[in-house]
Amino acid sequence: MNAKRADKIATGVLYAVAGVIVLILASLLSFILVRGVPHISWEFLTQPSKAYQVGGGIGIQLFNSFYLLLVTMIISFPISLGAGIYLSEYAKKNWVTDVIRTSIEILSSLPSVVVGLFGFLIFVIQFEYGFSIISGALALTLFNLPLLTRNVEESLRAVHYTQREAGLALGLSRWETVNKVVVPEATPGILTGVILSSGRIFGEAAALIFTAGQSAPALDFTNWNPFSASSPIGLFRQAETLAVHIWKINTEGNMPDGVAVSAGASAVLIIAVLVFNFGARALGKRLHKKMTSA
Repeated sequence: MNAKRADKIATGVLYAVAGVIVLILASLLSFILVRGVPHISWEFLTQPSKAYQVGGGIGIQLFNSFYLLLVTMIISFPISLGAGIYLSEYAKKNWVTDVIRTSIEILSSLPSVVVGLFGFLIFVIQFEYGFSIISGALALTLFNLPLLTRNVEESLRAVHYTQREAGLALGLSRWETVNKVVVPEATPGILTGVILSSGRIFGEAAALIFTAGQSAPALDFTNWNPFSASSPIGLFRQAETLAVHIWKINTEGNMPDGVAVSAGASAVLIIAVLVFNFGARALGKRLHKKMTSA
């Protein structure tokens, strides 16, 4: 066998493997969307769910998912940004940096159900937050920190060293160089990572079963008291999310039309995750083109 033939065979194998992966993904998405999209309507997206009755929607669960995502990102993004800047720009090669990197690796390898149990023991019981938005957001922060921190660090490291040298040569301090030169240059990559991690959080269920709760109380959108159980902005109310709702439907079986509701909710969840992923790519390319004139 000559080198050209071996190269063609190896290339064909790689194309076949890539094709199998794409086929599996396309089959999975097609199966979920074909079963679920016919059940999606405006009423389905806005009406509250119903137990033991036909015709329930996912309005409250959908709102809870977006609100929990917002609270989680408000908590986790500043921490991840600071950790990424430290590891990329200031950290030296010593045991402290090794401990930080090891901690990030361990956190990233923990199963989400373990994070949920930890959140249940610490935030729900020890801190006495109960099953609530804040308990779920804090648990998801632990789940999200490794991915987001690594993304920020890699985005900052991708900025060429000459950008830093140019800032220092103009008389800027190290912090001013990072703040006014490096971070703006890395913004497209950072935002892409934020959106991708948002999709991961939006579809999370295991960690929220033990922290945010498995019920969705009726919300009064005219009530803006953050301490009220019926307020949409309340941080200490239970909040069943869309992913948890899908799990609950398929385990309890108390909905006559549970199959249709589960299919529709799964399709909405998949569409949201796809929007997050494709939106991240489009936004990243647009920002990179705008900020670099490439």
